[in-house]
Amino acid sequence: MPWKDVRALDRRREFVELASAGSVSFAELCRRSGISRKTGYQVMARYRAEGEAGLEPRSRRPTNTPRRTPAAMEERVLTLRERHPAWGGRKLRRRLLDQGVSDVPSPNTVTAILKRHGRIDPVEAAKHQAWQRYEHDAPNRLWQMDFKGPLALGQGSCSVLTVLDDHSRFLVGLIGCANQRGETVAEGLTRVFRRYGLPERMLMDNGSPWGADATHPYTPLVVWLLRLNVAVTHGRPYHPQTQGKAERFHRTLEAELLRDRLFADLGYFRASLAPWQDHYNLARPHQALDLATPASRYQPSPRSFPERLPEIEYGPDDTVRKVQAGGQISFRNRNIRLPKAFRGYPVALRPTLEDGVFNVFFAQQLIQTIDLLH
Repeated sequence: MPWKDVRALDRRREFVELASAGSVSFAELCRRSGISRKTGYQVMARYRAEGEAGLEPRSRRPTNTPRRTPAAMEERVLTLRERHPAWGGRKLRRRLLDQGVSDVPSPNTVTAILKRHGRIDPVEAAKHQAWQRYEHDAPNRLWQMDFKGPLALGQGSCSVLTVLDDHSRFLVGLIGCANQRGETVAEGLTRVFRRYGLPERMLMDNGSPWGADATHPYTPLVVWLLRLNVAVTHGRPYHPQTQGKAERFHRTLEAELLRDRLFADLGYFRASLAPWQDHYNLARPHQALDLATPASRYQPSPRSFPERLPEIEYGPDDTVRKVQAGGQISFRNRNIRLPKAFRGYPVALRPTLEDGVFNVFFAQQLIQTIDLLH
């Protein structure tokens, strides 16, 4: 039998005994033992030189390891990992390169360093699987918006409003909010719009304050966005993957900033958000961007935020109606119910190619289709 089992020492002893007996040729004995003649001669030479000790198993590790990562480099890797415990080998390597460090080992070697020093949990690592990604082809085509929280503080609680550019993953908004009311969101978005301009579209879920439920997706906050000519899309109910980038970002936020930390109050929490936002945008390598930073792929929108809301104007061929207090309009001797969020505002009705079917627009967005025949 070959000697690759737990009884290797006994096999060597037996081989020496049989070789010493000389009942079969040395070559035949090696063949029956499943080893080469070279290995057989090595065993006999060690036995003659060292006796029984020469038969003990020996490590195949080389006496020196010229390809082993230098201790100083391992220390740099481990120090950077201490500052960013959620980062893996690829991000750590890219960050070291961005810092001007030379001779940085490959991502696999960096990962091996982390494993060798017990910095990677195999169970946790198995959860992070790659998936197919889709992104818009230019910045500001779509922003994803969501709340994380409420989060407990030393005094009270708060939530984090996150606004992420779909194309670049650039974090345009990271805002600590005392509540999740529409006025609070509008105030935070106003600061974001003034700095980065207006996106073409925003994606959000169906929860408050940007939606009551899947069948009533219009709130005063959404109406305000539509008046700014920002189209609004709501994710499919019970499908958080629709906002996959926002969901994934929240995991990063939790792992790199929020986990195991208790912030004293809202002011202290807000002060902690700003430097981390800069770090995320400007320094942190993003795996979905081939380890580039979000800032390297982002540019501000050319659509500036208007300090005064634009007037709502419709075309000369549109039928315009003002939405009443109960959310109703009168059209062709019928009372038609619209979302109450539009009360007091004018809407436009435009015929479709189907007889008796009309589209209802608010500003430039289609909000409802009505069928007068059914």
